[in-house]
Amino acid sequence: MKLKPFKHILLRYFCVILGSLLMAISINLFLVPYGLLSGGVSGISLIVQYITNVNSGIILLLLNIPIFLLGIKQIDKDFIVISLVGMISLSLFILLTNPLSTLKFIPDLLASTIYGGLLSGIGSGIVFSNRGSTGGMDIVSVILKKKYEIKISTLSFIINLVIVLIGGFIVNPTLSVYTLISMFISSKVMDKILIGFDNKKMLFVITDKEKEISSYLLQSIKRGVTFLDGEGAYTGKKKKIIYCVINTKQLAQVKGIITQIDDNAFISVMDISEIQGKGFKPPAL
Repeated sequence: MKLKPFKHILLRYFCVILGSLLMAISINLFLVPYGLLSGGVSGISLIVQYITNVNSGIILLLLNIPIFLLGIKQIDKDFIVISLVGMISLSLFILLTNPLSTLKFIPDLLASTIYGGLLSGIGSGIVFSNRGSTGGMDIVSVILKKKYEIKISTLSFIINLVIVLIGGFIVNPTLSVYTLISMFISSKVMDKILIGFDNKKMLFVITDKEKEISSYLLQSIKRGVTFLDGEGAYTGKKKKIIYCVINTKQLAQVKGIITQIDDNAFISVMDISEIQGKGFKPPAL
């Protein structure tokens, strides 16, 4: 019983370190050779590097100190500790992979921008999906998410947008456009990893055959069903409204079967960005 949690902890730390490595490679292999920026504190670090030639890994480490002091008071200890590992790992890997910045591995600015965004998004997604971060604006984003329930990827993109626009005036306004493209791709890839490629659907069904439909959902689809009390505004007739959450790939099948059972059923479908409970993976943060 003690080994399982310990292995789980080791796996989390390994994934955070792996994600940090991918982010560092993205920065030095795809962004720095063309003078592009990344978002957040690493973007500020790159601006300083371009101006002073001081490695961004060192600047990143120094800038993260006050942010971590803020996070200690606002975020739980577990997240802070694993984020500390992520921050140190990212700074160290940026230093170690610095020789890659002398290469133009992809001899095309736009292609390098896209690859940089993809790899950065994968790395960030791996880190966040293991309830960690690499410090910097990630910590700020998590604090704001806890207070306002806004998606981390959205917060990160807004914060990064401001930083890149400022950096564009200091470094190169033209390259800031490519940086925004890279950041947008990174944000979307990270979002897919956090939420999952198979988004969930919230299903509401108003029908006179709630027992038959709920039995199908429970037995064939293996999804929980909740009855909500409803009343028609015009008829005054009371009805049971079926509430259920299903996978996107199940939607067409479920709608077809419901129509077969009751072709007068009223079906409403909504996208869900986050869900927590039995049968579904918990949210990343």
